[in-house]
Amino acid sequence: MSDKAMIYRLDDPLRFHQTALRLRAQRQEILAANIANADTPHFKARDLDFKATLQGALGGRGGSLALARTAPRHLPAVSHANFGGPLLYRGETQSSVDGNTVDLDVERAQFAENAIQYEASLTFINGLLRTLQTAIQGQ
Repeated sequence: MSDKAMIYRLDDPLRFHQTALRLRAQRQEILAANIANADTPHFKARDLDFKATLQGALGGRGGSLALARTAPRHLPAVSHANFGGPLLYRGETQSSVDGNTVDLDVERAQFAENAIQYEASLTFINGLLRTLQTAIQGQ
């Protein structure tokens, strides 16, 4: 096996978990923003499709989509290409008089699940690094 092939075999699992951690951290920020805006009138809860976003980020399909500005007063689009996928609006679970779509129970559950998945990725990375260290040291 060539040195280059060996490096890719070592680097691929780390790259996957690094990308997953980055996306989990960004999703945590989105969920925290939803929770913080639970009382903001007309706020629409956002989230991302983690699986599709991760596949896009790993497949290199995270390029940005330029939106046309047809008038000088139009604001430029906020790019979400840094995590490889668009932000989606969460469906409304209960009606709100002020138009806010944040359901605190849903957001807290998603926040907790995402945090657990983040910790699991850290555990996998630590295990992989321990295995590599043991192999290098020959113990």
